Amino acid sequence: MRGVVFDGKRTQVVDDLEIRDPGPGEVQVAISAAGLCHSDLSVVDGTIPFPVPVVLGHEGAGVVEAVGAGVGHVRPGDHVALSTLANCGTCAECDRGRPTMCRKAIGMPRQPFTRGGRSLYQFASNSAFAERTVVKAVQVVRIPKDIPLPSAALIGCGVLTGVGAVLNRARVDRGDTVLVIGTGGIGLNVLQGARIAGALKIVAVDANPAKEAVARRFGATHFLTSTEAVKDILPAGADHAFECVGRVELIRQAIDLLDRHGQAVLLGVPPATAEASFLVSSMYLDKSILGCRYGSSRPQRDIALYADLYREGRLLLDELVTRTYPVEDFDKAAQDAEGGRVARAVLTF
Repeated sequence: MRGVVFDGKRTQVVDDLEIRDPGPGEVQVAISAAGLCHSDLSVVDGTIPFPVPVVLGHEGAGVVEAVGAGVGHVRPGDHVALSTLANCGTCAECDRGRPTMCRKAIGMPRQPFTRGGRSLYQFASNSAFAERTVVKAVQVVRIPKDIPLPSAALIGCGVLTGVGAVLNRARVDRGDTVLVIGTGGIGLNVLQGARIAGALKIVAVDANPAKEAVARRFGATHFLTSTEAVKDILPAGADHAFECVGRVELIRQAIDLLDRHGQAVLLGVPPATAEASFLVSSMYLDKSILGCRYGSSRPQRDIALYADLYREGRLLLDELVTRTYPVEDFDKAAQDAEGGRVARAVLTF
């Protein structure tokens, strides 16, 4: 079968992957579409360290082909969106409703794929850039069949991360003010999360002026190409500032532009050893700096919620799918994503 493999030096589309059958508590999914997220490219450029060779991809949707023993919530033929959280479901964090903090969901990559007799790693417990993948049952969420699978694919990472950061982590309230730095796939979902939450002013900042129209479509009330004029719109600062790029100087700007009691939420991914600084004295007015993993999401609840919001016209998905590419055009999709020419490139099988 076909898939996108990174061997530590180069990325290639291969056609000789093999995958094992699902075991107890596992599900095999035929992938129909998968979004190309910056995290996939960060493995390739070394920003995210990951063992190789690895089958890339982590934002996918498809059709259940087979289920292992003990799986009852999905069956063959169901349309599903996949999450990256292979959480155990039994530890204290899972019991508290915090699956993103489950130690089983962080690291410990599996190797369900083989190629030429050699085992390959599974990226983010998912590997959606393959015609078929095997994941834990907890990662599979059934969705209505009337949702286009290229759109549904984006729920599993970009939407869970961006919208989830607003609703679950920051808990933006009606009338709040929001600053969003970076309007890529994650930033656009932060914008629509803020819109859904009822924020009063939503200021989007992106160096590319061509992104203004789509930013406003997703919920921005104002658009700037730098943070210099943010105080003209929000003289006291923002209640919530989301950094969605992963640059330490932008993290500092997000913190500096907070109002009293404001929160800076870090969503961009800088290099693993990057350090950021801030004025300690600026924090004593109840300001907070919040990390956020995967939108602090509970995928079995949240994916179903976002699917319903999409069907009601309140959550935008189709507008995120700027362009679809057959998996053989992975290099072109990656170039367009890196160059900011698409909000989300989606690979199809």
